[in-house]
Amino acid sequence: MRERSLLVLEFDKIRAQLGALAVTPPGRRFCEALVPSNAIREVERAQALTEEAVVLLSFTGGGLIAPFDECDAAISRAAVGSTLSPRELLNVGSLLRAARSARQAILSHEERAPQIPLLREMAQGLLALRGLEDEIFSAILSEDEIADQASPALASLRRKMRASNERVRERLNGLLHSLGKYLQEPIITIRSGRYVLPVKAENRQSVPGLVHDQSGSGATLFIEPMAVVEINNELREMAAQEREEIERILAALSSAVAVEEGPLLVNAQILGEMDFCFAKGALSRAMGASQPKINEKGKINIKRGRHPLIARESVVPLDLWVGEEFTSLVVTGPNTGGKTVTLKTVGLFTLMMQAGLQLPADLGTELSLFDEVFADIGDEQSIEQSLSTFSSHMTNIVSILSEVTSRSLVLFDELGAGTDPTEGAALAMAILDTLAARKTVTLATTHYSELKAYALTHPGVSNASVEFNVETLRPTYRLSIGVPGRSNAFEISKRLGLSDGIIEKARGWLSGEQIRFEDVISTAEGERQLARRERELAAEARARSQSLLDEVEREREALKNARQKLIQEAREEARRVVRSAQAEAENVIQRLKEADEGERARAAQQARQSLQKGLNELRDQTQEAPPAGKPLGELRVGQSVLIAHLGLEATVLELPDRNGEALLQAGLMKLKQPLSALREPKGTAKTQKGGAQGQRRAVAPRSTVVSLEIDVRGRLPEEALEEVDKYLDDAVLAGLSEVSVVHGKGTGVLRDEIGKLLRRHPHVAEYRLGRFGEGESGVTIIKLK
Repeated sequence: MRERSLLVLEFDKIRAQLGALAVTPPGRRFCEALVPSNAIREVERAQALTEEAVVLLSFTGGGLIAPFDECDAAISRAAVGSTLSPRELLNVGSLLRAARSARQAILSHEERAPQIPLLREMAQGLLALRGLEDEIFSAILSEDEIADQASPALASLRRKMRASNERVRERLNGLLHSLGKYLQEPIITIRSGRYVLPVKAENRQSVPGLVHDQSGSGATLFIEPMAVVEINNELREMAAQEREEIERILAALSSAVAVEEGPLLVNAQILGEMDFCFAKGALSRAMGASQPKINEKGKINIKRGRHPLIARESVVPLDLWVGEEFTSLVVTGPNTGGKTVTLKTVGLFTLMMQAGLQLPADLGTELSLFDEVFADIGDEQSIEQSLSTFSSHMTNIVSILSEVTSRSLVLFDELGAGTDPTEGAALAMAILDTLAARKTVTLATTHYSELKAYALTHPGVSNASVEFNVETLRPTYRLSIGVPGRSNAFEISKRLGLSDGIIEKARGWLSGEQIRFEDVISTAEGERQLARRERELAAEARARSQSLLDEVEREREALKNARQKLIQEAREEARRVVRSAQAEAENVIQRLKEADEGERARAAQQARQSLQKGLNELRDQTQEAPPAGKPLGELRVGQSVLIAHLGLEATVLELPDRNGEALLQAGLMKLKQPLSALREPKGTAKTQKGGAQGQRRAVAPRSTVVSLEIDVRGRLPEEALEEVDKYLDDAVLAGLSEVSVVHGKGTGVLRDEIGKLLRRHPHVAEYRLGRFGEGESGVTIIKLK
């Protein structure tokens, strides 16, 4: 892309914003070097990486790349034998830590793997050198401090140095007391790396030792007493040994870095690229941007696009399309109305898209891939080159026309301005004609009426205009495609106080054709604004209608929930009755067991059969019955009715509507029911068999009743085991304590398989084969926990 276009369209400011979001030096270099590409595969990959970064940032909130300082040069120096400083080694350690944490952070999100394949591929290329990382951070505490544990020799030296320091201080503290009268102050200090005492100059002979320094006035001499000279010498020697050991440690660490030069530089490169991707994702989130669709057909369709360099709260969204029905768009309207911003938005959006950046526009925005973006925007007058505004623009236009292709995007601001209006308009039309013939996508702003007429009469060219509110003398910045704009010079002048007489004289200089043309534009603009207001009113009406529909839906859902609640209550009542009957049956069986064995078995079996019959009858009673009772004749407001399928009494509020549904009040609930569902309320209150006298029973859908036995004869073992397993679950939930499995005698295979299941089944307390009268070996009796 032309560097001039990048500057004119302010792409450099986007790069600066992007660079500020990067956290590593390699990442910032990627941001600073960002340029649009015209290769479709590169652009699609860059857009995909940005989208993956947005997804991951939305999920994690950020912090995926740990910051680290520049260390490429240090790694290269280590590779040729140089010893790195502690600061440089710490930078290498930070690089290693960033690589390890980034790899772990990205690859750990298994659930997001399908959404971030490219970032995962990059993360897999990072090499975690945990050994070297730990070596560096355990040996170097800061750029000024090497840890004692960096080597055994260093640890030993420092122990000896601490011991010698203590000995020196002990001796000097003793001298402070004995020589106190000769000292300027009773303190121990250091000069030239040796411990000394501040002695009064006149007492020099009273304190034997070596003079290392004196005060500025000469009144104080800093003397190293002879009693500590030997220990100080030892300390100096050990300090030199310490420096040598530290140099050796740094050299060893530098050698370890040199061995891993390749992986370290690869890590830095990958981390820089990942940092660059996350910077693009962060910029997208800050702008409220979305991923655009990409085509290679010259089609542009921007939906509510916002110029990224204008404050979000003040920018007016742009809707613009070009490249299908027409390839050239002539934008007209008053000054400061937003024409130039429109051009810059289209141009900058194209550059951002081709650079892999998302756009601050709504989903569905689509842009074309162009081989070049040409922009002639702004006053380019050059005093140094003796070029007027017109000459400067024309020089640039000549250059554009010599390079433009059918796959280029061309942006002209005030095309043909700066010279005689008639000739300027003619030149502008000729330039647009040339570009339209080449099918080059072109946007041009102008004030010339001739270009408005040209756009109306030439295929492949369309008008567009920016709105202006004459009442407030302010532009609205809305772009309208298909309608040319007015300059509004007379209206603006009148509002600013120019006399009507002068304005009328000015109108007199216009030709009849010009007046008619402006009147047509004015009428069209008025009708368009009226249509827009009507669309807004229609949208409000639709929103209100939707709100009402939502309210109706909520009421319908509430009614549905109330009905479900009634049905659930009926089911619970049925279950209670079933459990009561089952408990009674168990008591009967227990009493029978105390009788004679033969009689007991026959009686137990008869009791089970009788109980099963009773349960079946109860189950039939809980099935949803058809509406019962006497059908209604004439219906009247205030009449009491029975809603048969719900078992509810209600009062009629409104007679049936055209759908045949009457509005009823049942307690606190209002509902509509068809006339066919209503019955006379008399005689609908019944008592349940086995229930409380006079209790109303709400009829509910069929309730599940668990049998006391299951018959699996003739089943394959796999089928039988599955059925028995499910049956035991149901039996436990139903509160049964003893059940039977009828498997038949046969070869005994099915009986053995069921026995294996029961031995390990969590619901089974114990089991046995049936006795005489119970089915013997063809039945297994199970006692449940």
